[in-house]
Amino acid sequence: MRIVLSGPPGVGKGTQSHLLARTLKIPHISTGDLFRWHVANGSALGKAVKSHIDAGELVPGVITERVVAERLSSDDAATGFILDGFPRTHDQARVLDAILARRGDKVDHVIEFVLDNAELKSRLLARGRSDDTDDVIRNRLNVYEKEREAILGHYGPIVTQLDASGSVEEISERLHDTLGARVLQARGVGL
Repeated sequence: MRIVLSGPPGVGKGTQSHLLARTLKIPHISTGDLFRWHVANGSALGKAVKSHIDAGELVPGVITERVVAERLSSDDAATGFILDGFPRTHDQARVLDAILARRGDKVDHVIEFVLDNAELKSRLLARGRSDDTDDVIRNRLNVYEKEREAILGHYGPIVTQLDASGSVEEISERLHDTLGARVLQARGVGL
């Protein structure tokens, strides 16, 4: 099962990805986590992306695509994965489709997490990251909104919106309901 969790920063994709990955026994792949790891470890890639992350900009597509393609080629992603933070542009969606097509796969589900901007800003400020300033947050939300329609239009009938308000448990329950008991049971998961 290949799942893309879409939505603006701070909407809860990362938290829900971790929980769902544990349930489905497939990896959670976050471009943000991959980039932060490279920055923290001072890799050449980390140095290349730091200024973009600090400004709330998208990391250039060619770098992001290379990192994602490498991660998706790992053995643990062969039977499925949950992508969080990729694709963020229509071009990246096409690249993801091409990466998956080379191995005879495709994205199965796109879940768009939806939450009002005031709550998003509150969540982002509460997590306390050094790159979560008012200006950076505003820019991230604008960048997401600019690309949102193209991404969702690209995936069309496999997109489902999910209300991302409430507790972690409430959101997780809605996510399981959205994916459906049939899909989860096909993975050998009882709810």
